[in-house]
Amino acid sequence: MIPIARMIPVQTPDSVQASDSLLASGPGAAGASGFFGTYPLAETAAWVAGILILAWLANNLTRRYILKVISRVVTQTRFTWDDIIFERKVFRRLALVAPAIVFYYGAPLVPGVPEDISRMVQRVALGFMVLVVVLSADGLLTALNDIYNTRPDAKSRPIKGYLQIVKIILFITAGILVVSALIGQPPTLILGGFGAMTAVLLLVFKDTILALVASIQITQYDMVAVGDWVEMPKYGADGDVIDIALHTITIQNWDKTISTIPTHKFIEDSFKNWRGMSKSGGRRIKRSIFLDVNSVRFLTEEELDRFGKWELLRGYMQEKLEEVGMHNALKAEGSPEIIPNTRALTNVGTLRAYIIAYLRDHPKIHQEMTLIVRQLQPGPEGLPMEIYAFSNDTNWGNYEALQADIFDHIFATLPDFGLRAFQKPTGRDLEGLASN
Repeated sequence: MIPIARMIPVQTPDSVQASDSLLASGPGAAGASGFFGTYPLAETAAWVAGILILAWLANNLTRRYILKVISRVVTQTRFTWDDIIFERKVFRRLALVAPAIVFYYGAPLVPGVPEDISRMVQRVALGFMVLVVVLSADGLLTALNDIYNTRPDAKSRPIKGYLQIVKIILFITAGILVVSALIGQPPTLILGGFGAMTAVLLLVFKDTILALVASIQITQYDMVAVGDWVEMPKYGADGDVIDIALHTITIQNWDKTISTIPTHKFIEDSFKNWRGMSKSGGRRIKRSIFLDVNSVRFLTEEELDRFGKWELLRGYMQEKLEEVGMHNALKAEGSPEIIPNTRALTNVGTLRAYIIAYLRDHPKIHQEMTLIVRQLQPGPEGLPMEIYAFSNDTNWGNYEALQADIFDHIFATLPDFGLRAFQKPTGRDLEGLASN
């Protein structure tokens, strides 16, 4: 007869632990462990597929749900700055960080992948996150410029050049961090090598340095602003300034062409800014009419009487006739044997007085600015009579129409004064001479 103690197997601690482990895992777990143990590549592929699916879900979650919530919040607020930030895709770019985070933390968990490959995936993911953050910051700075441009003083003091300097610094810093992440070395190691490249960097960024200094001077002294009418004949530019950037100033010429001029050229070369004319409210008229010298003469008695009845010349004629009469009366008191040097009114002088009175009475001539009608030195083209006045309308079309109206009137009035406009002989004039 066998003793009962010999029929009960003695369980050692190792056998108890093994049996407990078997019971805990169950038959299904044992089968899975055996499958992945037999096919380790399948386990690696399963982990990679899981991380890819998780990254896809993170991307869709942020883009389809979180961005929509942010969009609704932005559109419902009464502020405009948040709409500008959202339109510049700042949040859309930041959403790309979510899948990169999944790759960064999921790469070390994949079994069967060498540690070097896992680290490389982490470095690429980290570099991608740095790039996304910098691109988001770039969009934020652009949005900041758009928000600033809504201010009334934005045209006279633009900040676009300064923001571009910040962007350059950001991208240089991002480049250092990305390279540092990819090679697995601290950024200080890369910065240490820049000391030997200082001369190269100065050569590469020469235009940027010049543009930065020029932008500071232009902004400080308020030399050019968006909307100014600028003339720069050396570069064929004549039109409105439509953009001031760090490196260039863009001008839309009157023929609708675009001139792009380096910013530092506005410091090195001369240019004309018509802003003062626009702010003064007056635009200069400086144009001459050329009179035939052979038509200049004294006025007849009939003309003196007729001009004395003109509304614009009545006061002038009365004053001048009294002045001339008194002068001639004094001259007549001399010896009868001497012919006195008497005075008389000329048609060209009376015309000049008429033009002054006509401009003084004109509603579109600025009466508080300089108004002169003067004779210039006679030459082969006759006697120039120049009008120097200012229009009270600075609009180009209205200004040109006013000039045309004034000179149309003067040309039509010349025969009333017995004057002729000088004109070089044409073929028809020579034909008339030949026929005579």
